[in-house]
Amino acid sequence: MPDLASGFFYMGASMIIVALGANLPSEYGTPSQTLYAALKTMAERGVWPVQISRVWKTAPVPYDESQPWYHNAVAAVKTDKSPHELLQTLLKIEEEFGRVRTVKNAPRLLDLDLIAYNDEVINDEPDLILPHPRMDSRAFVLLPMTDIMDDWKHPQSRRSLKDLVSVIPTDQNAQPVEGAWDEE
Repeated sequence: MPDLASGFFYMGASMIIVALGANLPSEYGTPSQTLYAALKTMAERGVWPVQISRVWKTAPVPYDESQPWYHNAVAAVKTDKSPHELLQTLLKIEEEFGRVRTVKNAPRLLDLDLIAYNDEVINDEPDLILPHPRMDSRAFVLLPMTDIMDDWKHPQSRRSLKDLVSVIPTDQNAQPVEGAWDEE
């Protein structure tokens, strides 16, 4: 697992969570290498990863057999940025990595989603909704979260991570990729 949190550690149920995903190679290399480069760029921009999950290989949602599977991870981060500032930082990093938004659910060089910001509930549609409106039914977010936290509760529903994982739709495939961080 990459050591990007040098000097930082976090324990507790409230935290800022960012999901990372990619299913296309980029100028940084494989999707896993792209995720690692994104974590480094986040740290350079004042968004410090303090806990990082394993990389998980997941089927596209909704499933599309013509798309390559995603490499996903989540990071608990520390930042002085407000939720809106953090979202803008993540979107700027995506853009700098070459992401161009075309059609919904298109393959991606990089996807950075703000999943939760401590226990805040924000509904500033279309700009920012927290917690992320679909995170509680996505294997590619929930399973990586189990790597780094066990006492997290959804800020709105108050359902535990364990409970959310137990009801992940059965058509969502995900498995950890051993050694993926070793590629960086």
